[in-house]
Amino acid sequence: MALSSDILVSTEAPLTHIQRVLLTISRLWAWLFLALLILFFVVTVPVFSGISFLSVRNSQNILVAIVPVLLLGLGQTFVIISAGIDLSVGWVMSLASVLSALALRNSFNAGAPLPLAVILGLLAGVFGGGIVGLVNGLIIAKLKVPAFIVTLGSSFMVRGLALLWSENTTVVGLPDGVRAYGNESLFYSIRGDHGGFYIFSPPPLTGDMLRQMDRILSWPVVVTILTVAFAMFLLHRTQFGRYTYAIGGNIQAALRAGIPVDRHIIKIYTLSAAMAGLAGFLSTLQFTAGSASIGDPLLLSSIAGVIIGGVSLFGGAGTIIGVASGRERMAVAMAAGADHALDAGEDWVKQVRELTGGRGADVVCDPVGGEATSQSLPSTVLMPSVSSHQRARGKWSHPST
Repeated sequence: MALSSDILVSTEAPLTHIQRVLLTISRLWAWLFLALLILFFVVTVPVFSGISFLSVRNSQNILVAIVPVLLLGLGQTFVIISAGIDLSVGWVMSLASVLSALALRNSFNAGAPLPLAVILGLLAGVFGGGIVGLVNGLIIAKLKVPAFIVTLGSSFMVRGLALLWSENTTVVGLPDGVRAYGNESLFYSIRGDHGGFYIFSPPPLTGDMLRQMDRILSWPVVVTILTVAFAMFLLHRTQFGRYTYAIGGNIQAALRAGIPVDRHIIKIYTLSAAMAGLAGFLSTLQFTAGSASIGDPLLLSSIAGVIIGGVSLFGGAGTIIGVASGRERMAVAMAAGADHALDAGEDWVKQVRELTGGRGADVVCDPVGGEATSQSLPSTVLMPSVSSHQRARGKWSHPST
């Protein structure tokens, strides 16, 4: 008996030049869209607002603004790729903000040096959030309760704990040096004839020179960049990441392949909550206070950034770099609107200068570098907000007139 076998030979034609271009565009579409979005606002914002969108200060404001939502989105990325959802990250961030502020304040008041107090605040925020994620993961993996129900229910409990431990108010009284950890930067650029480029700390500046200074890569931004790099390595270069994709792609196939699915799901939800804890800690440093509600409005934005960044809501697909670009696109769009709002508020800035003799100018003219405090403003300046239409029509007057 003669045996024969057919040998299949691939006869696929090589890609044409146009096909290669389209394939490259499909891989880089997120970044191309971001570039086109920036180009659009660079052209249109000066036309409608009379100010420049493409500036060092504006770019740094965008980076600072995306820090908490991007950190929430990084943890959410692992959860969604594994075909889950975490609705508790916003309130976990709030709880971590309260815990880190309490730990930092109490340890410093007990005699600990400031760097040690900051480290203790970091541990309190990250581990406090991680415990919430551990409980979520255990219930989801072991009791087989849907993630939507578990994380939604835990978010209400975490909210109650945050409000209870903060006594339903902002946790204040942190050391003065905490502000430097949350608002100082790696680089400083000073415009003008007597300006320059400085690393770690700028020279003493006052008045107009202070408003000519741009902070580049604040410490929360640096921490976030390092966290993004860690998340990229964890998802794309480790067994942890491969297990995450496998569970999201087909959980039954992952079980048959010998992957410890329950244990890995617990790790994923713990990681997500720990990322939210880090976001809460950084917000405490930035605002020099702990807030029990600071993360509440960020939940939907964190999920939207993940989905816009190309992560499949059904699991099994997505990248960290796509999530970062998705959140950046959202921030650029919001920053364009903020630029118009800031430009509309210049009349109010002039009113403050006139009323305070310039004492309150730094507060409103330098939101990144100025001290965000109202102590230097007289009580007559602390007034309700006035619409831009009233200012434009000259219908606003000071309450004392």
